[in-house]
Order: sequence, then C-alpha cells, then structure tokens
Amino acid sequence: MEKFTKIQGVAAPMPLVNIDTDMIIPKVFLKSIQRTGFGKNLFDEMRYNRDGTEIEDFVLNKPQYRNAEILVAGDNFGCGSSREHAPWAIADFGIKCIVSTSFADIFFNNSFKNGILPIVLPQEHVDILMADAEKGENARMTVDLEAQEITTSDGEVIKFDVDPFKKHCLLNGLDDIGLTLEKADSIKTFETKAAQERPWV
Repeated sequence: MEKFTKIQGVAAPMPLVNIDTDMIIPKVFLKSIQRTGFGKNLFDEMRYNRDGTEIEDFVLNKPQYRNAEILVAGDNFGCGSSREHAPWAIADFGIKCIVSTSFADIFFNNSFKNGILPIVLPQEHVDILMADAEKGENARMTVDLEAQEITTSDGEVIKFDVDPFKKHCLLNGLDDIGLTLEKADSIKTFETKAAQERPWV
C-alpha cells in the first residue's frame, strides 16, 4: 500500500448526504476481486448517461475536478452495503482523502485499509472546506497527516483527529498484509520451534 504523508491537490465538492456504496460503485461492476480498474466506474450512474456519454454537470466530469485527490462530501458518506469495492474505486480514481461530518463505520475502516484518509470534522469546518473546493482547480488544499492539519487555499488551518494506530498504518503504507509481514521473523521462529517440538503436527 502506498504511504500517505502529505498531499496538496484539488478538492472536489460533493455536498450530497447519504452517498451509499451502490452510488459509489454500482453492484453491476462487482465482478472482480482485483483492487484496480474500478475508477472508471466510480459514481457511474451519476457520471454517465445510459449511452455511456458523460453527464457534463457532474462534478468529477468538470475539467477543473478531473484530477481531484480530495473529496469534500455531505454527511453519512459510504453508507449502505459493506462492499470493499467502494474504497477500491475511490482509490483507483485517484482520490486519497475524503472529508465529511460522518462516515459509515465499515466504509470508514475499509478506507484506511486501502490507503485513503477519511477525515471527520464538524459541519462548520466542512462548510469552510466545501466553499474552498468550489473555487475550482486553482484552490489547492493541503492535507498533512503527520501534523493532522488541513490548509485551505487561503491559508486557513483546520486541525483533525485520527486514531493513532490507523495513522501509523497510513504513514507507513501498512494494510493488513503489511502488518502481518512486519511479524514475519517472529512467525518463522514460532513455526520452526513448533515443528521441532511437535513434528507430528
């Protein structure tokens, strides 16, 4: 998993509330267990017409937000089913950080495991960031995980909280497999000892 330290990028405003995982990646696309390739179908039903052409006024289809790395969203983001394909699609598109007043628990935890930083802030702070995001591609925000700060394009600094363990994992690029591999030497030692003591197992 790629390390997350600091990003400075375009933030896309998406003030809709209750954006569920089926809106993020419709179930028709859940045909693979690979983590890549889902970005093109992120928010598919909102991004495309039935004939496959883009819906011009959808935020991620606008030129200034096509390369957005930050999403400022409405309340209760990621609700609905527990599909891990939702953070896969978001990460594959290139979004590395989502800011909202609240997230569904499973989506929230899955995001960290897939290199995405979900940040929970009070509504008044989300409103500030939403207004900043609406300025377009020239308004670049900075998200600093180490300092736990978001800096707007105007230089306003907003602090955020993050679980220390989840922060450690993101800073070091550790998903569940990476955490296990950190213990590889201990696991090997245990298995060698167990094989000697219980060769019949």
